[in-house]
Parts: sequence; structure tokens; C-alpha cells
Amino acid sequence: MPAQLTALVMAAGQGTRMHSRLPKVLHPVCGVPMVQWVIDAAREAGADRVVCITRPDSGVEEALPPEAEAAEQTDGEGTGSAILAARQAIEQSDRVLILSGDVPLTSPDIIKGLIDEHEREQAATTLLTTDSLDPTSMGRIVRASDGTVERIVETKSTEGVPDDVLKLKEWNIGTYLFEAADLLEALDEVPVEDNGERYLTSVFPILRAKGRKIAAHITDDPLAAKGVNNRADLMEITRHAQQRIVRRLALNGVTFRAPDSVAVDKGVTIGADTTIAAGVTLRGDTSIGEGCDVGPQTTITNSELGDGVTIPHSFLIDCKVADNAKIGPFAYLRPEADVRANAKVGTFVEIKKSTIHEGAKVPHLSYIGDADIGSGANLGAGTITANYHRGRKTRTTIGEGVHTGVHTSLVAPVNVGDAAYTGAGSVITDDVPDGALAVSRPRDSQKNIEGYAERISDEEPKS
Repeated sequence: MPAQLTALVMAAGQGTRMHSRLPKVLHPVCGVPMVQWVIDAAREAGADRVVCITRPDSGVEEALPPEAEAAEQTDGEGTGSAILAARQAIEQSDRVLILSGDVPLTSPDIIKGLIDEHEREQAATTLLTTDSLDPTSMGRIVRASDGTVERIVETKSTEGVPDDVLKLKEWNIGTYLFEAADLLEALDEVPVEDNGERYLTSVFPILRAKGRKIAAHITDDPLAAKGVNNRADLMEITRHAQQRIVRRLALNGVTFRAPDSVAVDKGVTIGADTTIAAGVTLRGDTSIGEGCDVGPQTTITNSELGDGVTIPHSFLIDCKVADNAKIGPFAYLRPEADVRANAKVGTFVEIKKSTIHEGAKVPHLSYIGDADIGSGANLGAGTITANYHRGRKTRTTIGEGVHTGVHTSLVAPVNVGDAAYTGAGSVITDDVPDGALAVSRPRDSQKNIEGYAERISDEEPKS
């Protein structure tokens, strides 16, 4: 039976150097809190359970995803005390993986390598280390003659540290795998320091004194040692995370014309043969189908695009666009816009809470709100639905094959029947029957006021 693996994620730090009311581990990296990256990596690497160590009333517990749980650290200080906050979870586990919530880009592959090394060595604990980087804040690894870890020497301050230790080039990264029983047994023996803290690293000499084997797994991935302590670190981590996302999508068949200019959130999915042009921002749970052409300068948030969609210079949020639709340039699709297959939403068109059915066209300079536009309809330039009156919003229904003249205003609630027409400049306030032409533009309504420009000029104050 496979060993029960629990991942403990250290998420209790407040991160005062972030200069923010938001807890450090909740700061977003490519659209999700940095702690979400750690949780996802642990799950992908095989963790059966993920427990985040939090502080009471920090707001972290409430922000955790459903696949993670919280253990509150209410007693003691230091990393050792933090781990003991999850005692119940440890007691219910065979192995415990310890990760840092502010080191978001430790990859699942590195964690799997750590697990494999632990099993090969049949160790009580295995540390993740590096010999090709220089994380100066980490302790140096001193190995015994048999290759196991003898001790960790902290070298933030080199005073009193022997030269032979300072010459060592293997560092502790702060990611560990323990046999659960060994971890608890050793932690219970760790003393509280004079400063009130109990340190996790103090378990290693205890385990070694008990004859337990301490192994190490070496990595040369710089991101496994890159933590976030301030906004500059966050910016750097986000840059690396973005490169990782773009590379993954590219390997799955997506073309990025200017990869350094795009912003793609972690939850975004994109189909093969889609091209992403310069200046594109894809946020939230956006999904894009195959063979699409997105951008340049397009922002899409929490929206769903089918296959073969073309969408330059536009802004979409919380909407749907079906196969082979054409959007933009300079279109704005607001929440609950639903653009069906082969439809067109053109230049300077805004759609809100409306359905544009199959093959319908809204080509230019229109506002369509709270409306249903029938399949094959074609709305002339400047057509609008006047959906709001005295605090109430009502709907407009435009039938199949309708043609509206330019500058038609449809005052809701109103229905325009199938294959009907409206005259240019009409204000439609009553229902239009199928196949009819609606005109509300009397011939004698225009009035020309002669000499108006001269009169205005005479009225202007003299300087």
C-alpha cells in the first residue's frame, strides 16, 4: 500500500517587507495567490493531503482553495512550532513533505525527485539542496564520509565559522521530506531557544544521534531556492512564472508572436494552432479554443472562446464567443455577452447581457444591452438598444434576418419581427411585425435655423 503523503505548507508569515495589508502568501503570481502554486505543485507531485500552517485571523485560511486545509499556529514561534501546529495531520500520515508558501516555483518534478531520493536512500528525512547556486541566507550542508548529511551550518554570519565549512558549496534550500513518526519524535525533543523560537532544523542532529539516516537531493533549478520577501522579489518570480506558462502553452501548440509582451494567468487554457499577438492579457479562468487569432492589444478575463475566433484590439470580460466569430477591432464584450457561431461584433461595438445569434452582424458603433439578436440579422452603424429607463432595465428582441438602418434606436421593451427593416435614424418604440419596414422620421421634422453660427459668434465674449 502506498505511503500516505501529507504536504505541510508554511503559510504563517505576514511579510512586513511587502508593505501591504495582504498576507504575503496571498499576493498573486500570474493570477493566483503564490501559495496556490505551492499547493498545486504538491498535489501534482503526489501529495494525498495538503495542510497550510496559518496564523489566526490572518485571512489566509479563508483564501485557501478547496483542495487544501488549514492548521492554525496558536502556540510558540519558529518553524518547529509551526510544524507542530499540524500534529494531528502528521500523526495521520506516513510521510510529511514540508514546503514554503513563499517559494512558489518549486516544480512538481523537483518534488518528485526528492521523493524518489528519499525512497532510494530509505532515509528518515531527505533535504532539498543545491550545489550550483548561492542562496546566502541558507545553511551550508556538511556531509559525512558515507555521503549522508551530518549537519547544517548557518552562515548568515561567518564569524566563528571554520574555513573548511565556508568552502563548502552545498546549501540547504528549506524543502524537506520526513518519515512522519521520526519527525514528531525529534520535534518533541527540540528545545525552545532563548528567543522563544523552536527551529525545525534542530531535528537533524537529534535524528542523527538516534542513528536515523539523513539524505539530500541536489537540484540546480534556481527557482527552487527563490523565495519572495518583498515586491521586487514578487516581480521577479512573476516574470519566471510567466515564462513557465508561455513555454508550457507553446509546447502544446500555441504561437506567441511577442512572448515577452503578454500576460497569461495560470488558469488560462489555449488550444493548438492559436496565435497570441503582442500586448495580449489573458486573465482568470479564460479558455481559448483551437485556431484562434487573438490580439494584438486584447484583454480577455474569465471568458470562453471557441475555435477559429478572430479578436484584435478588444476587451472581453465574463462572456462567451463561439466558433468562427469575429470580434473587433475595438469591441467591448461585457458580462453575459453571448456571441454565437459565425457572428460578427465589429468596430467600437459594446455588448452587455445580450445574445448575438448565429451569423448575426453588429458591425459598427453600436451599443447592444439586454437584447437578443436573431440569426442572420444585420444592424446598421450606430444602432443602439435603449434598455434603461427610470431605474428599470428591459429587453429588446430582434428577429432573424432583420436589417436596421443606421442610427436606429430601439427603446425597450420592444420586439422587431423576423426579416423586418427599420429606416435610418428611426426611434422604434412599438413592436415591428415580421417583414415590415418601421420608420419614425417624419419628412417635415427637420428645421433649419438660418444665421445661427453668426448669432453665436456675436454672443461670444470679446477678449
